[in-house]
Amino acid sequence: MRPGGPDVLEVLDLPDPAAGPGEILIRVRAAAVSPTDTMRRAGARWEDSPGPPLVPGMDVAGTVQAVGPDTETDLRAGDEVMAIVLPEGAHGAYSELVAVPAEAVARVPRGASFAEAATLPMNGLTARLALDTLRLPAGSVIAVTGAAGAFGGHSVELAKADGHTVIADASEADEELVRSLGADHVVRRGPGFAAAVREIAPAGADGVIDGAVQLDEIVPAAKDGATVITIRGDKGERDRGVTFWSIVVGKYGRRADLLGELRELAEAGSVRLRVADVLPKERAAEAHRRLEAGGTRGRLVLEF
Repeated sequence: MRPGGPDVLEVLDLPDPAAGPGEILIRVRAAAVSPTDTMRRAGARWEDSPGPPLVPGMDVAGTVQAVGPDTETDLRAGDEVMAIVLPEGAHGAYSELVAVPAEAVARVPRGASFAEAATLPMNGLTARLALDTLRLPAGSVIAVTGAAGAFGGHSVELAKADGHTVIADASEADEELVRSLGADHVVRRGPGFAAAVREIAPAGADGVIDGAVQLDEIVPAAKDGATVITIRGDKGERDRGVTFWSIVVGKYGRRADLLGELRELAEAGSVRLRVADVLPKERAAEAHRRLEAGGTRGRLVLEF
């Protein structure tokens, strides 16, 4: 793949990877499509890649094909697993075979399909990192934008699992969905979000997770000195000591323990695995077009 529009995506025959020391080779059955994939395809961070062909994708589910030498794991060939694939080098999740560090792999949730399991690693770990970065005590008020999306939705679910009160945004069409994720208060998405948060929590939210990338527009929603978690690199102090803190999921890219905790929450029903549609790998360009058009609820997944 070279940078460009969705049509640059094509099926290629590449050499099969092997499981090196500390790695697990996965026979991919499903790979979720994310905004990170579409941005990389369009050229973001292309300077960090080794050049074409570049294989996108950060989430996989499939079966263990092989375990590399000197690898500490209880996984064996044939086990059903999910993994986060960090965007390093040329090979990503849109592959029939992918080799990843053993610390990036966990078993799929009991009863989940491969497509469902593939929706969890990247966005689930990003949401976990957001809440761990806020480091707020149970009972705090957390405001979440983009709550109907994959990252925002998992942020709502994990905040509730941590014992927080959640104020989340939604369009009228998504209000029922966001309530079903566990939000205590659902307010209309858009420019009025901050004011609506202040009506519920007059002092402001103890922390904000900005999945909708509203940035300065939501600063008034935050309590004095509070942190706003961002996912597009924005950081620094704003009015009243409110601080933007940008997170990158690579920090949790080798936290199989946390991925295992997410699996347990999915098995308990506290985290939902939302699949918008499953398409064959040959229709990757269509999946990218649909994601970029907006309005997708749940993840689009490619089948291998």
